[in-house]
Amino acid sequence: MITLIKSLLVNITILFSFTYNANVLFPFKDKQIKDKQKSVYKHKITYGLVASFGALLCMLYPIETLGETHFDLRMIAILIVTIYAGLLSGSIVLSCVIILRYFIGGPYVGVGIAVSVLAFVIGMLFRSILLKTQFKLIVSTMIFIIHAILYIIIINMFIPILHLPFYIIYFTVFYFTFLSLVFIIEHLIRTNKQIEEMVYMDKLNMIGQMAASIAHEIRNPLATVRGFIQHLSEDSDDDRLKRYSPLILNELDRTNKIITDYLSVAKPNGFQLSRLNLESIIRDCVDLLRPFAAYSNTSIHFEMAGSHYIKGDEDHMKQAIMNVIKNGIESIEDRGEISINLKEDPFSQSIVMIISDNGKGMTGDQLKKIGLPFYTTKTKGTGLGSMVTNKLIREMGGMIEYESELNRGTVVKIRLPVISQK
Repeated sequence: MITLIKSLLVNITILFSFTYNANVLFPFKDKQIKDKQKSVYKHKITYGLVASFGALLCMLYPIETLGETHFDLRMIAILIVTIYAGLLSGSIVLSCVIILRYFIGGPYVGVGIAVSVLAFVIGMLFRSILLKTQFKLIVSTMIFIIHAILYIIIINMFIPILHLPFYIIYFTVFYFTFLSLVFIIEHLIRTNKQIEEMVYMDKLNMIGQMAASIAHEIRNPLATVRGFIQHLSEDSDDDRLKRYSPLILNELDRTNKIITDYLSVAKPNGFQLSRLNLESIIRDCVDLLRPFAAYSNTSIHFEMAGSHYIKGDEDHMKQAIMNVIKNGIESIEDRGEISINLKEDPFSQSIVMIISDNGKGMTGDQLKKIGLPFYTTKTKGTGLGSMVTNKLIREMGGMIEYESELNRGTVVKIRLPVISQK
């Protein structure tokens, strides 16, 4: 019994160690950017190789008191990497495990290969369910139960020497190790996201300091120049001045707007935090933008479902939501649709607002640059709208994420902390 537990503890240490090492090489993210880039395949191959090394080490420290059997926790490595990294990574681990198990030999080679393939198949079948659900631990438990039942059926058919204490200890350790790794990976994903947020906020603060130091100095001469151009164009008989003065005034106004946006990034005006009904805020934004959407042959769908209250500034919240919806409308080239849905996350006590469109979408490179200063996918634009939106959402304790596929549309997820209705 002690030897059994000792071998399993070695396996657990190996799996935990390699999980953290994989995160050091390529930090875990909620979802890989869907783009045909070599870096994505490089990440998946690296995850597959790291997991393979961990699984092979587990196989070198099997339980040694069960005759010619070869029990270890390599199936957890196969399950985890298949679920979180996908088909390519899972296939690499499975191939390495099958090759080593074949060379180890013994009368139960077929059983060892069968249970390894089972872990891979279960991982692929339940991958999308676990990645999409908010109830990770519940779904992980369901995956374990299904895998354990099939695993027990297979080994019971071919290995008669196993006894009840083995099943209890082995599958209890298997369960808690599998759940622990899911918990650790989810925690690392959240931590990596927070680090990215901190880096992004540092960039905003740096830009804010620059904006605050030069914006007012630039605005004053701009206002003077604009006044003189307007005055001269009214009193002058010069046709060329009259023809070009509207263009000059337009460009001066655009410059002034860029400075205003910069100042909004530096320090959004007057936050008045209060208790807000999120559904009511969204409805007002939709009502305001419906005429603009209709002009672009676009419909906006939002159905009220309950009441969720947040703490924020009403004007800034509306500005942020309207910016996102407006960007969605402008990305639609012909006839399109904007849908707005709310999804509760009881574990983090937050509400997720999902704004999706069927517009032209973005490539992976474009998606990475969203929110950076002066980056825009529009032919006309300052590139500061998304940056201001991100700043406003973060100022109110929220988070914003972008998902997009070229020619398939964009999904924007805004996560906001909810407060009690009382």
